Amino acid sequence: MRRWNGWGEEARDYPLPGGARRFVEEAIGPATPPRDAGLEDVLAAVPLSRLPAHPLIETGALPRLMHARGQSLPDWLALRTGRIGVFPDGVAFPASSAEVRDLIRYAAATGTRLIPYGGGTSVAGHINPSPGDAPVLTVSLARLNRLERFDEASGLATFGAGVSGPDLEAQLRARGMTLGHFPQSWELSTLGGWIATRSSGQQSLYYGRIERLFAGGVIETPAGTLDVPSFPASAAGPDLREIVLGSEGRLGVITSATVRATPLPARETFRAVFFPDFESGMAAVRAIVQARLPLCMLRLSTPVETATTLALAGHARLIGALENLLALRGLKNGKCMLILGYTGSKALGRTAIKEALSLTKAHGGVHVGGTFGKQWHKGRFRTPYLRNTLWEAGVAIDTLETAVAWERVPAMIEAIESALNGAIAETGERIHVFTHLSHVYPYGSSIYVSYLFRLADDPDETLRRWQLLKARASQAVVAQGGTITHQHGVGVDHAPYLEAEKGALGLGAIRAVCEYFDPAGIMNPGKLVE
Repeated sequence: MRRWNGWGEEARDYPLPGGARRFVEEAIGPATPPRDAGLEDVLAAVPLSRLPAHPLIETGALPRLMHARGQSLPDWLALRTGRIGVFPDGVAFPASSAEVRDLIRYAAATGTRLIPYGGGTSVAGHINPSPGDAPVLTVSLARLNRLERFDEASGLATFGAGVSGPDLEAQLRARGMTLGHFPQSWELSTLGGWIATRSSGQQSLYYGRIERLFAGGVIETPAGTLDVPSFPASAAGPDLREIVLGSEGRLGVITSATVRATPLPARETFRAVFFPDFESGMAAVRAIVQARLPLCMLRLSTPVETATTLALAGHARLIGALENLLALRGLKNGKCMLILGYTGSKALGRTAIKEALSLTKAHGGVHVGGTFGKQWHKGRFRTPYLRNTLWEAGVAIDTLETAVAWERVPAMIEAIESALNGAIAETGERIHVFTHLSHVYPYGSSIYVSYLFRLADDPDETLRRWQLLKARASQAVVAQGGTITHQHGVGVDHAPYLEAEKGALGLGAIRAVCEYFDPAGIMNPGKLVE
């Protein structure tokens, strides 16, 4: 059973070891567990639906609650306190493109606003209904989840867009294939959502981001059906896939997508390397990626994130032995951890790992083997469950990300962390900020920043503090010339900063495309662009 007010399945959790609890308390101070609203009370507050009856639409309180919010911190505050505000008036579960077309016609005829819904994992407000007089219909793609066609010779697989990460991989692995797209939200997020928000998987260095994997598909729009065929390559004008990628439900509903699958690798391994400082680690990572070594992942943590990761990991005896080993090699305070991953053939893997480790050694890196890499890989989809545990202890955690050219990376990290540390200084609260480079490219890197802070006694005050933190960090990103989002999409939270990246003319072009496919403005209004 999926949690209605948190992350993931109710049966799964992420208990904090005692040492981890002490670490968090020392970082931000002792916290007070909040008093969350109960499910029955929240269900009782769901208003009557404003939608005319339709055989595909459910208007009961529970499905409307379960589709009312995503996974951003404001969403959590709304759900945990019961102050949700706006609910969808109904939720539809179409099982075909024809039923999606019928729902779009219904919405147009009744003046209804329509929100496409995949896995509900958005952290930028993509799926939240906006206040207004018009009724809101959320369209869940959960029943569009089958493998529709598999081209064995070409490795092209066509899925219903509502297929979740685990289901997609299971259907491909049965044929000896994989998509290799593993965002941290992989357990719950969907193929259509990945495309609509330009998602990036943890092993994108090898498999590529979703724009490389997305070959074509079908999008049902108010103006008609957009069928984007799949070609190995084409010079026939602008690529229509680029219109669909990152469209965030503004054009229509993605009902099926063709993706480029890859044979399952013969070998997959993850190693940990520690550096004496972040500068050495960054130089090594840059050298590796610019050498075009066939790795699947390079994830480099700052000293604070390295210390945080080791503290939260538990395994006191193992961590103690590691600390002693590194100290003997001269790596103490300020050390940084790199997780290095390889995916591919066994023969090429031996060479790639050898060359990568040689480059890390040249920059002062100490290779500690595969134990920590295996632990990271084993728990990588469990980490989001930490949000539930921290919340119940009175601690909020949020993230943000950007990407810049290599020469700007140090200044960007400094600007974001300084902005967060100073954003709510007047409250006397401490913010624990930690950062890593999560996706690297020959010409630059993404920067992924997490931060912890205590929940206030008043939820409105917690929201105010988050708004300040988000605004100051976003302003720092824009001031330093970074993208407002590398992998989380725009939604509503990043929309105020989009013009700084696209320019007025570019933003006008995006609006014009939305208006062409959705002349009446019924598709997910208020998201991406006004």
